[in-house]
Amino acid sequence: MKPSRANHPLEFRNTTERGLNLDTVHERILHFMRLEPAGTYKFIIGTDCQVHSGHTKFITGVVIQRLGKGAWACYRQVIVHRALHSIKEKLSMETALSEEIATYFDEAKREDMENIVLPHLYQGASFDMYIHIDAGDDENKNRTAKYVQEMVRRVESVGMVPVIKPDCYVASAYANRFSKKPYLPLYEDREVKDGSL
Repeated sequence: MKPSRANHPLEFRNTTERGLNLDTVHERILHFMRLEPAGTYKFIIGTDCQVHSGHTKFITGVVIQRLGKGAWACYRQVIVHRALHSIKEKLSMETALSEEIATYFDEAKREDMENIVLPHLYQGASFDMYIHIDAGDDENKNRTAKYVQEMVRRVESVGMVPVIKPDCYVASAYANRFSKKPYLPLYEDREVKDGSL
């Protein structure tokens, strides 16, 4: 299941900003990396969903992590106006939403990020790109296990490194934090308009 951009705008937010588009997200990432170009960086995309009454809320997190020295993060919200109960359907859409964001970060944008650390490789600088998949391959613990390899292949096909449970913290911790609350359109519309919480 591929998400439709027409139905789900590519708009991001975090605790301090709202209404960010992907170009602005890219600029924020570059700015964060330029502050310490000799850092060890992980660029991570991960999606989590929660089923609520009458809808399913998907949150895609985009994180640039400077190992041991903080991170900059934002997220996108997508609402499907029905409760999705199929594990495969939910996992497939989570992966599709992460892939959609990954395709924006094409070769040129990836080079923008890599070029920041390139002069500092001998000082230990590095840059790696991942998609965190909220699924695990342990059949005794995870109902998602039978679909993991399919999702891993999909992530690899967009040039990202797949990471699964228990190490998929952008999906299972960061995105999960924002997917837990049900979507309340009146509250969220007011929040976007006046900036209050």
